[in-house]
Amino acid sequence: MPWDRVWEHFTLVMTALGFIIVIGVVLGVVSYLYPKLSKPILTIVDVMQTIPSLATLGIIMVFMGGNRRTVIIGIILYSLLPIVRNTNSGLNGVSPAVKEAARGMGMTRLYQLFHVDLPLAFPLIFTGIRIAAVTSISVAVFGTFVGGGGLGTVIYQGIRVSSMRQILFGTAALMAMALLIDGIMGLIEKRLYRRIGLQMPQE
Repeated sequence: MPWDRVWEHFTLVMTALGFIIVIGVVLGVVSYLYPKLSKPILTIVDVMQTIPSLATLGIIMVFMGGNRRTVIIGIILYSLLPIVRNTNSGLNGVSPAVKEAARGMGMTRLYQLFHVDLPLAFPLIFTGIRIAAVTSISVAVFGTFVGGGGLGTVIYQGIRVSSMRQILFGTAALMAMALLIDGIMGLIEKRLYRRIGLQMPQE
C-alpha cells in the first residue's frame, strides 16, 4: 500500500539522520580540535557529495547487496557535508573573548568544548542538520533501485505502468514530508538563534 511506503520512507530517513548527526558532529569536532585534519576531512565529505547519489548506492550495493542497510549507508555518506562543515564553522566562530574567559576560569579544553563551545555553536550545527534532513528525503528516493523501498518504489511502479495517480501520490508525499520536516526544524532553528541573540543566516 502507498501509505506503507510513506512510513517506510520516513523511517529510512530518520534512521539515517540519527547516524548522520552523530558521525557529522564527531567529524566536525575532530576537524576543529585538530586543524591539520580539517582540510582532509572537509575535502572527503565534499567529494562524497559530488558523486551522484544513485552511483553511490550502486557502489555500496556491489559490496553489501541490495537492502535497507545499503540505502541508509548511502544517505549517510551523501548527507554528511552540511553537518560536518557547520559544526566546524560554528566552533571556529565562537568569540575568542568567550574562549579566553573560559580558559581564564580554569576550564579544560574538553570541559570548555561541551559547556561553552558546542552550546554556542549549536544553532549553526542545527542548520546543518536541517539541510541534511531535507537532502536525505530526496536521496532516499533512489533506494528503490537497491531494494530499499520507500516512496521511490511508488514513483517507479507508477512510471512502469503509466499510472499518473501513483506518480502524483509519490511526488506529493515527498514534497509534503520535506516541507513538514523543514518547516518544523525551521521554527526550532529560529528559537535557537533567538536564545543566544544571533541573527539567522540568510537562506
